[in-house]
Amino acid sequence: LGVPLLLRGRRGVAATPAGHTLARHAREVLAQTTQLRTAMADSRQPQAPPVRLLGTSAALREHLPEALGVFLAQHPAINLQLAESQSAHTVAALRAGQADLGIVSDDTALQGLQARRLVFDELALAVPRGHPLVQAAAGQPVTMAQADACDAVGLLQGSAMQDTRDARAAERGATLNYRVRVASFDAQARLVERGVGVALMPRTTATRFARTMAIDVLLLAHPFIDRWLLLCCQRVASLAPPAQRLWQALGGSDGDDAHRA
Repeated sequence: LGVPLLLRGRRGVAATPAGHTLARHAREVLAQTTQLRTAMADSRQPQAPPVRLLGTSAALREHLPEALGVFLAQHPAINLQLAESQSAHTVAALRAGQADLGIVSDDTALQGLQARRLVFDELALAVPRGHPLVQAAAGQPVTMAQADACDAVGLLQGSAMQDTRDARAAERGATLNYRVRVASFDAQARLVERGVGVALMPRTTATRFARTMAIDVLLLAHPFIDRWLLLCCQRVASLAPPAQRLWQALGGSDGDDAHRA
């Protein structure tokens, strides 16, 4: 290298400034070599199939993104395949082996599946500030029948939450007037603020938007609105290791599972 790296003195051998610099770079090279070996070893292993997770609109759009982000960062070798699904369809997919994990509402029949509570999910109406429904409510919860009479800003067709609302409205003999359907709660809130219509969304979501936007949040009186979302699967012990890790990351364990029979 053309420069002295060590100096010998009465007290022994000591590194020169150039020697310290060389040692630091050598340590970095060794660390990078170790990382390279690990990366090459991982690339030689076959990629595991993605964990298939079906869930409600509220679960996948509002309650889970942060938890799934943490999980994916901690498990770089695990991929997830997410899809929105109505609860009954999710249960059917789990029983048919077409999904590993599902998130469903607590009024769903879960015979033969394992389940645990995941998150309390309360829906609410986001309405333009000063909307006539706010005046009619006078601080009280409103019914879905009252909401049916208002112009609606919906999620895209195929959204589990919106499809459920459509089905419940049809049971009441109502047909909702969708001014527009959009892909996200954020887009719904922006259009609600413009006075386009009212939107059904998780109460936590609506409240968050109302802090910074001209939106009022109305609670709903209909009993099906307040519900627990449940994490479920066929059998935890039979899940592939990646799916078991996701189950555990979302708060589940073999010991606190509930069987619905």
